[in-house]
Amino acid sequence: METNPLKITELVLRDAHQSLLATRMRTEDMLPIAEKLDQVGFFSLEMWGGATFDTCIRFLNEDPWERARALKKKMPNTPLQMLLRGQNAVGYRHYADDIVERFVKQSVDVGINIFRIFDALNDFRNIKTAIKTVKKCGETVEGCISYTVSPVHNVELYLEMGKKLEEMGSDILCIKDMAGLLTPDVTKTLITELKKIIKIPIHLHTHATTGLVGMNMQCAIEAGVDMVDTAISSLSMGTSHYATECLVAGLKGTPRDTGLDLDLLEEINDHFTEVKKNYAEFESDFKGVDINILKSQIPGGMISNMENQLKEQNALDKLDEVLKEVPRVRKDMGYPPLVTPTSQIVGSQATLNVLTGERYKIITKETRQCVLGNYGKLPAAIDEELMSKVSADGKVTSCRPADLLEPEWDTVCKELGDKYTSEEDRLTYALFPKVALKFFETRGKPQPKPAAAPATAPATAPATAAAPTTAALTPAGSAVYRVRVNGKDYTVEVSTGGAVGTSPSITVAAPVAAPAASTANGSALVAPLPGSIFSMKCKEGDAVNEGDTVLVMESMKMESEIAAHQSGTIQSILVKEGDSVQTGDELVIIG
Repeated sequence: METNPLKITELVLRDAHQSLLATRMRTEDMLPIAEKLDQVGFFSLEMWGGATFDTCIRFLNEDPWERARALKKKMPNTPLQMLLRGQNAVGYRHYADDIVERFVKQSVDVGINIFRIFDALNDFRNIKTAIKTVKKCGETVEGCISYTVSPVHNVELYLEMGKKLEEMGSDILCIKDMAGLLTPDVTKTLITELKKIIKIPIHLHTHATTGLVGMNMQCAIEAGVDMVDTAISSLSMGTSHYATECLVAGLKGTPRDTGLDLDLLEEINDHFTEVKKNYAEFESDFKGVDINILKSQIPGGMISNMENQLKEQNALDKLDEVLKEVPRVRKDMGYPPLVTPTSQIVGSQATLNVLTGERYKIITKETRQCVLGNYGKLPAAIDEELMSKVSADGKVTSCRPADLLEPEWDTVCKELGDKYTSEEDRLTYALFPKVALKFFETRGKPQPKPAAAPATAPATAPATAAAPTTAALTPAGSAVYRVRVNGKDYTVEVSTGGAVGTSPSITVAAPVAAPAASTANGSALVAPLPGSIFSMKCKEGDAVNEGDTVLVMESMKMESEIAAHQSGTIQSILVKEGDSVQTGDELVIIG
């Protein structure tokens, strides 16, 4: 019997916890089991890239470079793999070529062997520099097709992409199905046809979100796929991936037998079963099957992060509404595949549309740049109404976006001066300047666990009621008030109906966006959503017109320009860069 063992890439150290636990797994929970993982004989271990770099410095107070170095020391025998966003590296914008080149070289230095490189729009001009640099460093390029479904995407297009990626120097072709949109028939057809026209191995990455993953895996195996991605069972399924042990057990004694040791995998699973308990607060509610993802197309790694963002904004009840808005925004923006950064751009814009109650009332900087072609060529035409709000002349970038960027490294070195001089620190700053500076200040210091924001007003908190926002009682005898509790605005419904002698019931909703508040010196511009102050665009005494940008907020990792609600003079500024604000907080006074 001729054998052709199926190779497996294990995702537990990256995409599995990104998909299920909002990317929050700490290095200290990885290292104790690393040597066991190294003994299994996986084709590769994905343990870096994606959202892990950002999360390490933004939330975990960990140095991502040190994580890679520590894991490589514990796992010297198994190729380490990372997910690289082409010209975006591990960030959310295009960086100049000199930054991308240095990032790839430093990643090789800390132990990365296989670079899975993709562009969110499948604009392969955006992965050219990364591929060239990896090849120059002597490591492995795994070029990606970002799989999606739309009126302008089909198998014929993907076959052309596969051939192109081989011609560009890819050593492996990855079909990256980040939202689990593949169906069995398409999986078999796509891999069968690709095998006819390319010579490099084919690697399948597909999520379990829609419940089709088992059938898709079987069809891929029958069609001759060379490698597949799986996750150890305790961090599998749901928005994650097919369980490693299931595939190993299912192929035992067949020509595609993986040869991996189930007993060793069981030990690894026992470790992560315990580890998972440490991250219960970040665990996604999407634990089963959601066939509606075929409509929203939200990738697995985005769902748990979106849930967490909505929790932080006391708006988790809006999740279903946001999921319905995502495909509408995606259509408006020309059907981009939903994978970082486009998934974050589309998802954040959809969230803003829902939270503000008006579509495109606030348009993030990243949405504007994407629509204008500064992330690459979009697959289809842009909605005319959206384009009119973004650009007066409708002109978009036609060249490779990075060709418009000046080299950045010298500026980075100048800005940091003698304070942070290592290559790694400078690269971290180049990718995430403001987040990096905060991280550098706290690095190595124990961090207190942040308290979760209350979803409802504390029962004992004093509240001052303003005038009712509704003029009359409802038929049930309730009235709606706006109250301020600990500096936050809440909508409160007070029910006075029911039997004589019963106490009024109070229902407190999430904070609401208050209108501009009048003061003795003028009118206050208030925060339309929670976030932090990214940059100030005004100073006291400045004259502004209604609609002028006065500051930029960062929310959900995206930047939103906050415009003056009226014309006048900036009387006072109540916030500074880096401040965290909640919906309704006063930002500046315009008089």
